[in-house]
Amino acid sequence: MSSNTHTPEKFVFSQNKDRLKDLFKTQEKTIFHFLQHHTATASMVSKETGIPQKNICRYKRDLEQRNLLFEVEKKLCKVTGFRAYYLSTNPNLKKI
Repeated sequence: MSSNTHTPEKFVFSQNKDRLKDLFKTQEKTIFHFLQHHTATASMVSKETGIPQKNICRYKRDLEQRNLLFEVEKKLCKVTGFRAYYLSTNPNLKKI
């Protein structure tokens, strides 16, 4: 008998893992494009896109490290009422 390296459990896990990667890429693209046209806090982005705020924080870090996202100003968030950084991916809004 030959051993099967792709048992049904491994195949399903592999498919789910690929779907998660696709979901995360889609979420990152959604955030990037939203912030091209809007300046918003992570809470505001979450409310508008439906992407969980914890995910947005991870994408914020990743996009910042690639110099694609930056903080524009710090003021009261329209969702939480607390002072927070407004974010953008629009290079025209980047302060030098």
